[in-house]
Amino acid sequence: MTRAEHVKYYALTILMPMLLMAGVTFGVGKLILAWPTGEADVSRTLAADRTPLWNTLTDYGSSLSDTPYIVALTAIAVIVFRLVYRRWRESIFLIAAVWSQSLIFLATTTPVGRHRPPVEHIDPAPPTSSFPSGHVSAAVAFYCGVALVLSTHIRNRALQVVIWVLGIAAPLIVAFSRLYRGMHFLTDITWGLLLGVGCVVMAARAILYRREKQRQRPVVAGQESRSARL
Repeated sequence: MTRAEHVKYYALTILMPMLLMAGVTFGVGKLILAWPTGEADVSRTLAADRTPLWNTLTDYGSSLSDTPYIVALTAIAVIVFRLVYRRWRESIFLIAAVWSQSLIFLATTTPVGRHRPPVEHIDPAPPTSSFPSGHVSAAVAFYCGVALVLSTHIRNRALQVVIWVLGIAAPLIVAFSRLYRGMHFLTDITWGLLLGVGCVVMAARAILYRREKQRQRPVVAGQESRSARL
């Protein structure tokens, strides 16, 4: 592919989907603000039933997706994937999945400007707004992204199931922890899950599976030419 073709390809498969997801995220956030959802009752119920044990457990659960940890874990995974698979495809895929959700989150959270739930916030409230949950979208992008890479290279079905159970469980733990600790409304974490999934799917289609399709083209073309000669 020429440089112009590369630019066009990534514009269509990464840039355009990111802009679309950012626009939809902003629109949904503003719609939620315009139409009261009654989610504050959920937050108040969870806050009223807090216990020291669950405070501690959700502290660990929330930290699974703290920004310093996600950045460090992503860097480690990128290096490991490069060394183990001896190519950049898996590493670049993970970077694209994690960074894209982060860019969309940063571009939309302040313009949406949703206040955090009207309960005690166990964690320090960052300067960003409540919608969407950046912790949750980052957890999906990283843990599900890693699960996708590993399950692609592992043929043992039982091990694939274990990998995906862990990959899905981590974002769900983060989501509940952020909700329990009064940092987000239910729709904040729900959209964070959807945003993370969207970024993983986008990066996988654009990067992780791209070269496999390219390898198949010469084979198909060769088969077609042989069929034509016959």
